[in-house]
Amino acid sequence: MGALREMAAPFVVPGPTGVAIRSSLKGLTEQDERVLRLVGGLLGSLASHDLKARCTAGLDHDSDQWAQRKRSLTGQSSSRWAGSVTKATHDQWALARRGQLAYIKSLEAGIRTIASRLSLPVGAKGSKRSPGGYRSRQEWFVKCRRLHVLEDRLKREQADRAAGRVRVVRGGKKLLRNRHNLDAAELTEAQWRERWQAERWFLQADGESGKRYGNETIRITPAGEVSIKLPAPLAGLANAPHGRYMLACRVRFRHRGEQWAECIAANRAVAYRIHYDAGRDRWYLTASWQNPPVNTVALEAARTGELIGVDMNADHLAAWRLDAHGNPLGEPRRFDYDLTGSAGHRDAQVRHTLIRLLHWAQRHHAAIAIEDLDFQAETTREKHGGRKRFRKLISGMPVSRLRSRLVSMAAALNITVVAVDPAYTSRWGAQHWQRPLTSNTRKPTRHDAAAVAIGRRALGRSIRRRTQPPPQHRSDAVGHRSVQAASGIPGREGTRPRIPGPRTRSVGAGCGANAGDQCAHNRWGHTAEHEFWYQDSLPLSP
Repeated sequence: MGALREMAAPFVVPGPTGVAIRSSLKGLTEQDERVLRLVGGLLGSLASHDLKARCTAGLDHDSDQWAQRKRSLTGQSSSRWAGSVTKATHDQWALARRGQLAYIKSLEAGIRTIASRLSLPVGAKGSKRSPGGYRSRQEWFVKCRRLHVLEDRLKREQADRAAGRVRVVRGGKKLLRNRHNLDAAELTEAQWRERWQAERWFLQADGESGKRYGNETIRITPAGEVSIKLPAPLAGLANAPHGRYMLACRVRFRHRGEQWAECIAANRAVAYRIHYDAGRDRWYLTASWQNPPVNTVALEAARTGELIGVDMNADHLAAWRLDAHGNPLGEPRRFDYDLTGSAGHRDAQVRHTLIRLLHWAQRHHAAIAIEDLDFQAETTREKHGGRKRFRKLISGMPVSRLRSRLVSMAAALNITVVAVDPAYTSRWGAQHWQRPLTSNTRKPTRHDAAAVAIGRRALGRSIRRRTQPPPQHRSDAVGHRSVQAASGIPGREGTRPRIPGPRTRSVGAGCGANAGDQCAHNRWGHTAEHEFWYQDSLPLSP
């Protein structure tokens, strides 16, 4: 068995830094939709030109070039619209850089795996931690060719990263590729064109703290009235003072509407984005703002009470409640979800599952312990070879979505979330807890035992239940058996405390004058057995 890797310490997951809510724009007139399309198309073309300028600058971009880009856009729109466009462009370029780095790491992992398997003889068996050689000479030859392909891709990506060159598509690469596969995407050319234009529109404005209702570009009043500051070329379409256009509909946020109302009442910065869904033929408005910094609960404070260990799987969450000492309480719980179907169905399944888990934790005033999972390195094509079902299983697990939603929903209910290192939790949990927790009426699974292991690690306790007894006669000859009673603890060899309740019909447990005096009992090696005693003579007469 190889050496165990070093495990990271548990930590309390900080709460979400921002909030985003969405509502539909119902009751728009034809003029409203025409104005929104014109504004979105104009600003979208400006964003495309600005993104080209940002990608051309690469790593040489500085604050002076940023200011120059903003000045060039101000004359064609406005100062506030130019600021929103340049910031969104820079964020898009930075996101592409992070994706480029992740792709390079994926290529490096695939190259290492293929090179390792090619160095082994054909048909060599692998171990649990590393795969063996390829099964046939034909597969070895195909993988040898793929190794050269990945090495060429890696060189190209590394050269692009060193030069600061990224490849970005406004509207998304997926939708761009659908243009050449309209039959597979079940779209006509007109439908694809409408979606492509809608994705390339730009109708979003950053908030401004201290301004009226937190945003001067897209303003929403407490009554729900929406008005937009028109760019300079479209100022003639204004129907309100100061070059603004007011929509005929009113917006109402059903989810977290009170928090949004508090933000705009205090003139806190609130960002807005107007988006058109071509598939549903609906307009939506998204509001987002930052949360004030909140002091998270210390890890020691989270360990003082009960805690729920949660093991995430492909189709359910296995959870078990533990006390502050790491002992399982009650029965294990299973929260199922179905990740088939549309994206909306999958998202609803995740939210419903987390709601049930959080309500259970809220009833018991318990914190939640989860694994700090990251499957990006595990979903590579070369990681598990031909095990397509296993790779698909890992890729389908909603790790990031479930974790982000759990943190945000737990913060709303004031429930602490503790993240632990996922190393060996399933293996050690099944080894030390699955069999002891099995009874005639309870059959815990491997995932239930892993939940106990996760909870104990979050509490700062070892997953193993107790140390092995000493080898000499299973006694205390070479040390104490229990981890909880170390050799330095005073009174560990003392008498047991009184246990309430009768042990026999006549004398209660712990009762009697000599209940705690071991020398008063007739036991081998004690003084009571070696004292002199005399028998009284029998009476001869009554």
